[in-house]
Amino acid sequence: MTVVTRRETFCAAHRLFNPAWTDAMNEEVYGACSRASWHGHNYELEVSVEGDIDPETGFLVNLKLLRDIIREEVVSKLDHRNLNTDVDFLAGVVPTAENIAMAVWRRLENKIPSGRLCCIRLRETENNVVEYRG
Repeated sequence: MTVVTRRETFCAAHRLFNPAWTDAMNEEVYGACSRASWHGHNYELEVSVEGDIDPETGFLVNLKLLRDIIREEVVSKLDHRNLNTDVDFLAGVVPTAENIAMAVWRRLENKIPSGRLCCIRLRETENNVVEYRG
């Protein structure tokens, strides 16, 4: 089995806040990330596709095509946006790295032209990385 991974980046602001909770509860759970002044990250997104290599092209998936799909379906929707207010596919969820990774999976799972989506890896900070495998 071969796995191919494409990396893209985007910058976005968010606030970790559950509106059903009090400000004190949000502060207890999310700490400084719950502050009303928002904060941002320079995210790194990796999209991995697994499958067999096409003997004619030598590709599992055409990386230029994969790049274009990721940029159109995900990066263009998230880059320089407020994840709480500007992104329809994140509406109603706390935009944690975990929820963002799951939402990206849903955006891409039926758009991959060859192979199978096998992993979304989202680096929110130097120390915090989420992997979602569907």
